[in-house]
Amino acid sequence: MTIAISETTVPGPHGEVPLRVYRPESPSGEGLVWIHGGGFVMGDLDIPEADRVSREIAATGVTVVSVGYRLAVDGIRFPVPGDDVDAAWRWAVTQDDLGVAADHWHVGGASAGGNLAAAAAQRARDTGIQEPATSLLIYPVLHDVLPLPSADLARRLEALPDDMRFPVDRCVELNLNYVGREDYLHHPYAFPAHGDVAGLGPHLIVTSDVDDLRPSGEAYAAQLAVAGVDVAIVREVGTMHGHLNFWDQPEAARTVARMTEWMRRGALGSAAHPADAPTEAPEPAVYEPDLDLQAATA
Repeated sequence: MTIAISETTVPGPHGEVPLRVYRPESPSGEGLVWIHGGGFVMGDLDIPEADRVSREIAATGVTVVSVGYRLAVDGIRFPVPGDDVDAAWRWAVTQDDLGVAADHWHVGGASAGGNLAAAAAQRARDTGIQEPATSLLIYPVLHDVLPLPSADLARRLEALPDDMRFPVDRCVELNLNYVGREDYLHHPYAFPAHGDVAGLGPHLIVTSDVDDLRPSGEAYAAQLAVAGVDVAIVREVGTMHGHLNFWDQPEAARTVARMTEWMRRGALGSAAHPADAPTEAPEPAVYEPDLDLQAATA
């Protein structure tokens, strides 16, 4: 499918935010605001996790807005990257010329981008703006302190080279660099696992198989489920962290196929549950036999 790619900027509280818009020739009516990863300090609109992923998704008919948020370098800290994403989200859901209704926009991201996407969903709910139809979190980091891995995952992680690991000291360094102050580590828009997730829309979470961040996605999925949020979680077998950057391997395409199918099928018919929905179980239906049928078959 032919894709029209254009560059634009939108105003944000910290200046203009670069966006790259991918418009399919035959749009499906679904849209995705997509956020690349990079530990909050690396990445741009050209890395495979941003550009290649956006092209592949747009080729299925989904309109994609890829966000060039400010990185946590040169004194930039939380909440600046999230403010940029918020500005991009507000712009996308109000653009009639993109051919996507406001309630058909999804938000998604990978790694640090998954963090920013999850925060954007909470922020939209809390501020009363258009909420995402669904959230797609790909090998996300959602905790300031990563949950412990299972014994099996810990054993498999030990076999990885050091440059493919996210040990505790490295995570502490990246996370503190992002927020700038220790008291911000528990802010829900900095690390969404600290937030109230009730009332959010459906979530798709895809984790990498052998990844220090995998327990973060798994724990957040459980947190969502306990709060009554519809969630699907998939472990992409045979992958390490950042697998959407490696398109010489089939797993990247497989993850993107999961994402596009999720959006195409309307998150399997799910919808957000109101946070204040009644907690009482409905009265069980009482089965009453059809007496006429019984008489006819006696």
